[in-house]
Amino acid sequence: MSEFPWNAASATGVGSHPGDDHVETLRMVFGELPDLPYLPELPDRGVGADMVGRTASLLVELPVEVQPSGWRFTDRPGRDVRRARDHLNRDLDALEEVTQGYEGPFKIQVCGPWTLAGAIELRYGDKTLADPGAVRDLTDSLAEGLAAHLAAVRARIPGARVVVQVDEPGLPGVLAGTVPTASGFGRLAAVEAHTASERLRAVLPSDAFTIVHCCAPDVPFGVLRAAGFGGLSLDARFLRRRDEDRLGEAIEAGTAFFLGVVPGTDTKLADVDVIAKPATELWRRLGFDPSRLAEQVVLTPSCGLAGASPAYARAALARCRDAARVLRDDPGDAR
Repeated sequence: MSEFPWNAASATGVGSHPGDDHVETLRMVFGELPDLPYLPELPDRGVGADMVGRTASLLVELPVEVQPSGWRFTDRPGRDVRRARDHLNRDLDALEEVTQGYEGPFKIQVCGPWTLAGAIELRYGDKTLADPGAVRDLTDSLAEGLAAHLAAVRARIPGARVVVQVDEPGLPGVLAGTVPTASGFGRLAAVEAHTASERLRAVLPSDAFTIVHCCAPDVPFGVLRAAGFGGLSLDARFLRRRDEDRLGEAIEAGTAFFLGVVPGTDTKLADVDVIAKPATELWRRLGFDPSRLAEQVVLTPSCGLAGASPAYARAALARCRDAARVLRDDPGDAR
């Protein structure tokens, strides 16, 4: 029995999809990725369906609205946050309809606190990231909202073993001090590593397996491991040989890796053995037992699929699924 909530040779997606038909997209995800399906996000539906707005709708007692500059905290809930909640509620209704009787792993995604803090402005116009007290308030609110969302998902699909993915594409910039101010003329101060880990840890539910997705170069492995995530979701294109000592330490400690191996936008897809190669070669170089490869590594697209065509999105998921079976049945270079 695997120590992870999914079976060996699983594949999944990162989260976003093209189009606006949430029911059909959900059916497609369950059809193509039966071993680790997830709740897809459809930003083409408009305001509130984007990554930031969708997660902001979960915040407790911190209402938001859309301004010309983007999302901003406001005094009371308005049309924008209601629209975001409506999108999410419709998704959960469809989930209940499509998944009746399903038992197994199921992944949901939320935007992480640091990416949110770098995207949502305070009422007076600067970014939340500029105010450490506001970041604490946002983190506490997100933790409470995520717990409620997790309960709502489990109520709709009670046989699921829920995996929670926290999306933090903005974290490297937060740590490096490269996030622009609201005016765009300056940069916000860098956040210390221990503070970043502490706030991330505060968001994580204790009753679900958690992974963090960071599809950027210079992934802060130390910060993410200190936060307590059970898995890391990375873009294989950005892994460098200098990262491999830290990768090896994480693997040896039992961390799962969700490895992005298929482009997120339309292109000619490679054969499954070529797609599996970044995982098998990494495993071989690090010297780990090949029998663990298919359990500890889950294959995914490199990032979300919102910029792809619907046909490509389906094909990309199917190719990840087939390549994941190579990790189990024919690890090749991992031997």
